[in-house]
Amino acid sequence: MGKITFYEDRSFQGRHYECSTDHSNLQPYFSRCNSVRVDSGCWMLYEQPNFTGCQYFLRRGDYPDYQQWMGFSDSIRSCHLIPHDQDLRARGLQRPNGGDHRRLLPPAGPLPLQ
Repeated sequence: MGKITFYEDRSFQGRHYECSTDHSNLQPYFSRCNSVRVDSGCWMLYEQPNFTGCQYFLRRGDYPDYQQWMGFSDSIRSCHLIPHDQDLRARGLQRPNGGDHRRLLPPAGPLPLQ
């Protein structure tokens, strides 16, 4: 389960809306989004309704200004709670030319359909 709160003004001020499920259209709840508090879960935010437009991945934490989540504007019009009941593990991989990077790998076995 996840919980996210959208605020119209910076620094968690102004009108706000709490959300715990996917929303394809947030326009009825607020006109702009300048700060976000993610209490639990991981979320994908979208600048347009119906999960379209620029996307922003947010995990638990406080985002007092839309630039904190690398947003281009104060427009957030839909959101998706990312299911994370999988046991994802980060594994370090060595690149052939040196350096490393990480990749999330799901557990062995089939993934549940939702």
